Amino acid sequence: MNIKINWDAMGIATSIACAIHCALLPVLLTSLPVFGTNIIHNPFFEWSMIALAFLVGAYSLFHGYIKHHRSFTPVLIFSLGFIFLILKQFLTEYEILFLVIAVTFIISAHLYNYRLCLKSKCSSPHHAH
Repeated sequence: MNIKINWDAMGIATSIACAIHCALLPVLLTSLPVFGTNIIHNPFFEWSMIALAFLVGAYSLFHGYIKHHRSFTPVLIFSLGFIFLILKQFLTEYEILFLVIAVTFIISAHLYNYRLCLKSKCSSPHHAH
């Protein structure tokens, strides 16, 4: 059984999960610290999500670049998003703004990479990346 993973879809899902965690979780789970649980601004969890987003994104974009389209544009778009993702960790007064910018760039990079892969000569709409 040969299972193919669409890494761009995985990157988009990871970015959306990060956005939900950062934007909605504080609203829904503000009572957790009362019970001794804190995943809202937990540095280990935050950096783990950032690392996961980077690993999935880097693999997806590297794969698309090498095997399909040779366009560096998705990497540049992803890099801009990732800069804002890191900045939000240090400039917390702009956390939500930088998160929105980061997720927008990262998702855009994955979507653009996916479209380029579909347009490449070796791709077909049924070909997973």
